[in-house]
Amino acid sequence: MHTVPGRRIRVLAATTATAGLVLVAGCTSSDSGGSGSRTAAGGVELVKAGQLTTCTHLPYPPFQSEIGGKVRGFDVSLVDLVAEDLGVRQQIVDTPFENFKTGAFLNSGQCDLAAAGMTITEERKKNVDFSVPYFDATQAVLADRGSGVHSLADVKAKGLKLGAQAQTTGEDHARSKGFDPVSFESSDAVLNGLRTGQVKAVIIDYPVVQGWLKNKADAGAFEVVDNLATGEQYGFTVKKGNTKLLAAVDAAIEDAKADGTYKKLYEKWIGPYDASAASPSAS
Repeated sequence: MHTVPGRRIRVLAATTATAGLVLVAGCTSSDSGGSGSRTAAGGVELVKAGQLTTCTHLPYPPFQSEIGGKVRGFDVSLVDLVAEDLGVRQQIVDTPFENFKTGAFLNSGQCDLAAAGMTITEERKKNVDFSVPYFDATQAVLADRGSGVHSLADVKAKGLKLGAQAQTTGEDHARSKGFDPVSFESSDAVLNGLRTGQVKAVIIDYPVVQGWLKNKADAGAFEVVDNLATGEQYGFTVKKGNTKLLAAVDAAIEDAKADGTYKKLYEKWIGPYDASAASPSAS
């Protein structure tokens, strides 16, 4: 197993640079290949010298979102560890989610990797290479308190409008169950659709719902009525054939699980640690 000497947790600050572009301050000061080199530690070729450029889609708390003018989250913190190992800084580019399925920004050389709470699927594997899984996810159904809804089946039986985030596995799951869900561009828009009555229930990844319910007003208005074990696992992605970067990403995830860093970050951003999230097997 690859081990980085002296590894310790660093929650790295991120500052907004330009529209759609966020710079995350790294913890190292030099590029192993020199300040003008696009080759980082381990011979990893980067799209821009001195930085690991990450495509994401904001907001998607607790994995990545703007908090106090800075981009933070579980994904951000894990990819910071990859950047640390490479001896560079992480830079985050906010992009449309549909590009993650096609690998468009990876193929065009805009980004080195993508991190967006993305479920590993066979269809997506045709376009990108996935890292080892770093998170086990379930789908949650959230509805108004007192709605009389107790499951996704109830939503269908009552003919209620169901909302989902576009291009996600939650939307796919809803369609597989016979729904024609109202699609929203972002997770924030999904919640707003529920708040404003555009939809009466929503389906989305459970950790996202957990984040929403930390808000007392939302916790008072809505409740989780179903939690669906869909066997989903998240992975980071790189351009197909980028084996050196993929190996560096895998090593950073595995080292973080081995040295306790992963557990601490999980507890910080997600909640009580579930050891099953550290399982190395992909679904």
